[in-house]
Amino acid sequence: MPDDFLIARNPEEGTSLPYLLRVPLGPEGVVLKARDTWPRTGKVYCHRAAGWPRDPEIVEAVPTRSCVRRGASIDLVLARGRENRSQFVLTRVRGGREAIFWQTARTARQARPAVALPTARASGVADLEVLVDSHERYAWTFDHQQVLTRRQSLVAGDYGVEVDGRLVASVERKSLPDLVATLTSGRMRYVLADLAVLPAAAVVVEERYSAVFTLDRVRPAVVADALGECQARFPAVPIVFCENRSLAQEWTYRFLGAALTHAAEEAHVGAEASPLPSARPPAPAQVRAWARQEGYAVSDRGRIPQEVWAAFERSGGRAVGPDR
Repeated sequence: MPDDFLIARNPEEGTSLPYLLRVPLGPEGVVLKARDTWPRTGKVYCHRAAGWPRDPEIVEAVPTRSCVRRGASIDLVLARGRENRSQFVLTRVRGGREAIFWQTARTARQARPAVALPTARASGVADLEVLVDSHERYAWTFDHQQVLTRRQSLVAGDYGVEVDGRLVASVERKSLPDLVATLTSGRMRYVLADLAVLPAAAVVVEERYSAVFTLDRVRPAVVADALGECQARFPAVPIVFCENRSLAQEWTYRFLGAALTHAAEEAHVGAEASPLPSARPPAPAQVRAWARQEGYAVSDRGRIPQEVWAAFERSGGRAVGPDR
């Protein structure tokens, strides 16, 4: 028969995780710091503790029916009528840091809405090719849609589409921990500045906005204020909260499909309305000449890097002639 599941006060001063949990698994048990005594309205973040205190202040001791490790999770069943089944999920966030979330079936369903994603293609798009940044780890595959993916280095964002070799839309993908780290370090302004250069761009977060106000490692108001400031400073780059990975992937697919269609229509209308030579896109030879003058290393033939195109556009298109 497993030992009791124990909840005690965390003797650490100034901690944002005021409780200790002793999960009856193994000879010594697994000791975790936790923010709450049960995942009632949402997942509870936990962190490994150094050990169980010698003289703990016990808050609750509950007999355990079963406690079993299954892969990356620990299933716990307590001997009481209510609040008796829960699960500890062990995962890793960006940077390789371990994260442990304590959840029940109800809180897990809240994070995974029971919706069926559509399989219809994005409007106006036959076969969509999505560029995936070569630095993206655990990249989306868009396997529920007819999408081709190609790895390459992107000047902005993690997923994009291009027209005639030029990036016309891109999406930066963020988990909630990554979003918080990027906002609080000040890096988000640079991310948004790069995205704002493109005709269409967005930041997609794999979480609900309400999760911002359950953060315990940073003040929620700090994150909310930073989000508001970013949107005011870069209104053309929306930050969209999509609840989970699947919905974020679906939103990105629809956005990139619509952006690609819009870019193609704009190019067609511009070609018909402005037949003047000065309205045409710059020739590759012009861009290469400008790049060399500015100190960029470009080859005589082949594809011009996206960062060179972006720098050329930021300069206002003031290209030198190919014969200079």
